[in-house]
Amino acid sequence: MEARIAAMEGALANVRVLDESSIDTSKVSILTTVKLTNLGTKKQVTYKIVSEKEADLKAGKISVTSPIGKGILGKQVGDTAEVQAPAGVLKFKIEEITA
Repeated sequence: MEARIAAMEGALANVRVLDESSIDTSKVSILTTVKLTNLGTKKQVTYKIVSEKEADLKAGKISVTSPIGKGILGKQVGDTAEVQAPAGVLKFKIEEITA
């Protein structure tokens, strides 16, 4: 129990509270919602970029440190991102970025 308490205290010591209304939607960043087109399959997906602890693929939330999260971070609408995934290189086009 002491180890779990220490881990939680450590996590809380590094917490930053972000105001969603001040998020820059000109590029992909944490807490933005991004609509992507997989250029290989032509399928569209929408993900919200969140922290590692909040990630839930079934809910459409991916971690900023996941392969796709890292690959699209900082990209703008119209950009193409190449993502190195376990299945190989995937190419995504950024269609839309919202808060």
